[in-house]
Amino acid sequence: MIVALRRIIRDWTVFLLFSIFVLLFLFAEEIRTNSIFTKIPSSFFNVNTIFLSIILEAIPFILLGVFVSAIIQSFVSENAIQKILPRNAFLAIIPAALLGIIFPICECAVVPVIRRLIKKGMPSHVGIVFMLSAPIINPVVYASTYFAFKSSPDMANARMVVGFISSVIIGMIIFRLFKGENILKHRLDEHHHHDHPHQGRNKFLDTLYHACDELFDTGKYLFIGAFLASLFQAFFDRNTILSLGTNTIFAPGVMMGFAYVLSVCSSADAFVASSFGTTFTKGAILAFLVFGPMIDIKNTLMLFAYFKKKFVLKLLLVTPIVVYITVSVFQLLYL
Repeated sequence: MIVALRRIIRDWTVFLLFSIFVLLFLFAEEIRTNSIFTKIPSSFFNVNTIFLSIILEAIPFILLGVFVSAIIQSFVSENAIQKILPRNAFLAIIPAALLGIIFPICECAVVPVIRRLIKKGMPSHVGIVFMLSAPIINPVVYASTYFAFKSSPDMANARMVVGFISSVIIGMIIFRLFKGENILKHRLDEHHHHDHPHQGRNKFLDTLYHACDELFDTGKYLFIGAFLASLFQAFFDRNTILSLGTNTIFAPGVMMGFAYVLSVCSSADAFVASSFGTTFTKGAILAFLVFGPMIDIKNTLMLFAYFKKKFVLKLLLVTPIVVYITVSVFQLLYL
């Protein structure tokens, strides 16, 4: 009863917040000119605009992710997953890191897909490698990066290489830390009746049921994450970041933090990164392009919702360290 009540309150809170933002977006000018609201700083209206732009950018990919997740639940068996993966734990990491070439999923959509694959029997460390690499190593992201950096075409190749190496290293570390351990959170409020479809039910209908459940569940965390990201973008002083842009030691870390806060979709973040090309080092830009799709505010909230806290905290610690070291070495050798 208490769990159900919490779920209802949380769902309605998110719905009301989103409704308020939509109303502000549609009637922002009328509100600004109204004498009651003239004292409200314009930055608060910027929060609304940025929030909606993030939501509109992410929604198509979220829909893609939840439908892929639902299809996996309805049509992919545990035995099929076991058959396609190499038995060796480390060998399985390599194809997982390259799956994004076949399944181009961005970070907005990949978390529910990975959760479903792990529930179906995919080893945890293999799923995490796919989660980290797929938003980087895919044709859509490669093309957008290539066109965003026409003056530096090697940046697209560097992004793929560093993304691949980083995800493989992180996968090996996760395997050592959580070998054989269940990293998924047991959620009391999940719709267990959908995990065991009724006999004779049309599988396509069952896929729609799963997709609806996944969309409403994942959407809550997308809205909250987008709101937090919009607050940072509207109020954070970018001049502080720009002052550190030319420092080869601090700049990659600064840009990784910036990527985490901005939460830009990996299919579009290259155009944001290219705007910093004259201020930041190539290594810093590369760190932005690699770390952002792996971990940002949006998928951090989704990770905490679906995975155990201990696992998420260690992933949040390991990922930036590995990316920073990999980018630094690559910068030293090639950039």
